[in-house]
Amino acid sequence: MSNGFPDRKTVERLRKQYPVGCRVRLLAMDDIQAPPIGTEGTVRGVDDTGSILVKWDTGSSLNVVYGADCCTKIEGVDKKKITTVCCGKKDIWQSRDDAKAFFLKAIAMSEGSEQQRYAAIYTQLCLGKTECSDEVE
Repeated sequence: MSNGFPDRKTVERLRKQYPVGCRVRLLAMDDIQAPPIGTEGTVRGVDDTGSILVKWDTGSSLNVVYGADCCTKIEGVDKKKITTVCCGKKDIWQSRDDAKAFFLKAIAMSEGSEQQRYAAIYTQLCLGKTECSDEVE
């Protein structure tokens, strides 16, 4: 490591450890705009400085900076499947974006308590949850 950057061997190890498409959970990030600790995201790559490029489920795209921030790989998780339960009906979605698009449209086309149910699930999807429900916790 020179000038605060990892050597080529370390960068290659990080790329193997955090392959594109794997899921990670944020443990620490020294940035005022950082997503909340515990936020999950999908790795888009590792750059030449060893920073892990992540698309966070909250919409943020701040990198996990090598030597300053910390995340952990989430093992054994299907990165795309999302479960929603609305009015007692369980659905499994192949992607978060598909689920969000459906519930956003449902919000726009409903009103009252039905709209509140859809909004509750949509909010949970935006917060990165993989299991979302309209039931009050």
